[in-house]
This record gives sequence, structure tokens and C-alpha cells, in this order.
Amino acid sequence: MSKISPLAYIDPEAKIGENCEIGPFCYIDKNVVIGDNNVLMNSVTILYGARIGNNNTFFPGAVISAIPQDLKFVGEETTAIIGDNNTIRENVTVNRGTAAKMETRVGNNNLLMEGCHIAHDAIVGNGCIIGNSTKLAGETIIDDNAILSAGVLMHQFCRVGSYTMVGGGTRFSMNVPPFTICAREPASYCGLNIVGLRRRGFSNELIDNIHNTYRIIYQSGLKLNEALEKIKEEVPMSSEIEYIISFVENSKRGFVH
Repeated sequence: MSKISPLAYIDPEAKIGENCEIGPFCYIDKNVVIGDNNVLMNSVTILYGARIGNNNTFFPGAVISAIPQDLKFVGEETTAIIGDNNTIRENVTVNRGTAAKMETRVGNNNLLMEGCHIAHDAIVGNGCIIGNSTKLAGETIIDDNAILSAGVLMHQFCRVGSYTMVGGGTRFSMNVPPFTICAREPASYCGLNIVGLRRRGFSNELIDNIHNTYRIIYQSGLKLNEALEKIKEEVPMSSEIEYIISFVENSKRGFVH
């Protein structure tokens, strides 16, 4: 049975799962679905189109599924989807989608720190950390296990690869390849996220292969297509190396150098 403060407002059409805690001054709109074992502290706002999974914690001031900050939006039936086991800190905002993709999606086991913004049609994978006051523009993609530090500004349509670390205060308008560190002004490739990879159990051999892959891409002086062919010839293939190749081949906005 859920524990709901008498000072919270819940629209009669909203669907609330089992064993939820909903604090005072929360507002839950119609056309909202909230799963089991969620905690909404005081003053959390869940608006039309929200779809919330299980075992999430929302801190005060979070606003989920507000309409997009996009002038092309004309009231489409879109959603903002939050998965399972996420921690969503104070004043986080997650806007719902537009006709472009129809949904904004946050996966599982993420930490969204105070004041971060996830714009319309963005996709955040699993196991990510989005730092304080970091802003993701529309139709961005964050792959699994990426870390964006505080005060990062991510341009629309950009993508950040898995196991990446983006330094605090970085602003970027190109893609950030997986397993790397991105920082400086302008945003630049700063080497591998070696500490992060070791913490995640990557072997020394695999880290060496990833390093050699980026050495060929960034330091060989070859054109990209030539560099990728050299990687295929010289670096032992694995799912991680194939992922890097696919990522850079399909980076329509280019990637940081």
C-alpha cells in the first residue's frame, strides 16, 4: 500500500503502483503512470505523459514531463519515460518528447544531479551520472555508463559514447567517442578514461587495444576511412573496438579531436 501525504495532489486518472511514498505538495497530473516502490519527496511535479518505472527516488523540486521548450511543439501526445532504480536530485527537469521521436527516455540506474536538464527527445542510457547544472539539449544521446561532470553544455543532436568522462564546464557541439575523456576549451580528446575503465573491470589488454585504436584515429595522420581500415587490420577485434568504429563512422556531426 502506498503512503501518500494528504497535502499532495494526484489526478484521479493517474495510476500509482504499490508501496510508493508521495510527500507533501507533490503534483501528479492525469495521463501519468508510476510503478512500484517509488519515493517522491516533497514538491515533486510529475506532469502529463510521464511514465515512471520502479524503485526511483525523486528529490524536492524535480519536474518530470513538462512540455518541450521547442517552438515546433504543437501539443503532440508524447511521453517522458523514466526507467528503474534512478536517483533524481533536486530541481532536475526532464521534458517530454516532440513529433521528432515522440519520447524522452532515461534508462535505469542513473544519477541525475541537482539542477540538470534533459531536453525533449533526449535519450540517457543506463548507469550514467549527469552532474550538477549540466544541460542536455534536444535529441541528444548518452550511451551507457557515461559521466558528464558539473556545468556541461551539450549541443542538440550530439552523442556521448559509453564509459566516457566529460570534464566539468565543458561545452561541445560534436560527438564524444566511447571510453575517452573530453575536456578543455574548445572541447578536445584528452586520452582514454583509464581510471573509469579499470574500475569497470576492463582488462589491460583490452585497454591497450582501445588505446591503439584511438592512436590510429588521432595520431596516424591518415584520413578517417584509411584509419579505420588500418584498425581493422592491426587491432584485435572485439565488441568494444567494433563499437568505436561504428561510432566514428556514423558521427554525422563529427567527433571531438
